[in-house]
Amino acid sequence: MQVQVETFVDEGGVKKLRRFYLNGRQIDVVENLDQWHGADYRYFKVRGSEGDVYILYLDEFLTQWALTMYQRSQPPDSRGTL
Repeated sequence: MQVQVETFVDEGGVKKLRRFYLNGRQIDVVENLDQWHGADYRYFKVRGSEGDVYILYLDEFLTQWALTMYQRSQPPDSRGTL
């Protein structure tokens, strides 16, 4: 799967995701939920505009991105409850 990512640096100097592309399909990031890193890698947990949650991995040494987790948003129950 081809992954391309657009990032920005927030007011506090933290790198965050703005949008990304999975096989050419654009997904806008509406919320940067979490991130964690090691010596040469970084993970980003984000919510896309469709409500789905993604974890993307950045190999900082090779500057390569990969999708490591995807969770589809759950539609509300048919009775209108969550």
